[in-house]
Amino acid sequence: MGDIQAAFSLAANLIFSGDADLFEIVGLSLSVSVTAVAIACAVGMTLGATIAVTRFPGRPAVIVLLNALMGLPPVVVGLGVYLVLSRAGPLGVLGLLYTPTAMIVAQTILVTPVVAALTRQVVEDLHHEYDEALKSLGVKGIGLVRTLIWDARYSLITVALAGFGRAVAEVGAVIIVGGNIDHLTRTMTTAIALETSKGNLALALALGIVLVGISLAVNGAVSGLGGAAGRRRHA
Repeated sequence: MGDIQAAFSLAANLIFSGDADLFEIVGLSLSVSVTAVAIACAVGMTLGATIAVTRFPGRPAVIVLLNALMGLPPVVVGLGVYLVLSRAGPLGVLGLLYTPTAMIVAQTILVTPVVAALTRQVVEDLHHEYDEALKSLGVKGIGLVRTLIWDARYSLITVALAGFGRAVAEVGAVIIVGGNIDHLTRTMTTAIALETSKGNLALALALGIVLVGISLAVNGAVSGLGGAAGRRRHA
């Protein structure tokens, strides 16, 4: 019991003293996840909104596939990216394996289906609600997609935050393609796993506390923005 209390005390000291190693890991984690989510939103929101407003053969199957991809196993994604970026892979010449770029690629692949599927649902609901009004105004094509994305912007912010929550808590894919290299590719989740196995509970707990804090902040923001979007739509 005393060891655990001492570990919590040391963890708090690491956080409040601004430990350089701790915040280097936090900074890398946030940098990788924010970049991955930004790319995923650019691709996923456009794809999701386009699927929402268009009708084409096989659309139901595409929607089912998109929803299924939300549950992609991270280790499988990590393995796939590893095979592509390894020296024997098609992009091995780029030397991206075991770099933050490889981690961004893996997280982007994981987050994009989440963003696309949630965006499709949000935009499709909005499209049904304003379909007649938009037709009367002659809004169609790319203009229709842009209009609906803009009108759904508050709900789509919650989608982006949900994607960030998925990215920042990821461990399986990033440890495969990043290698958990100190001062280079060590993120909060991979560092927690490593430091716990080494018995360095203080650093593991400090990182865990920061990660939980980030998760709570993201969930609070999602709830707040979701409520604001709902009130705005019914105003």
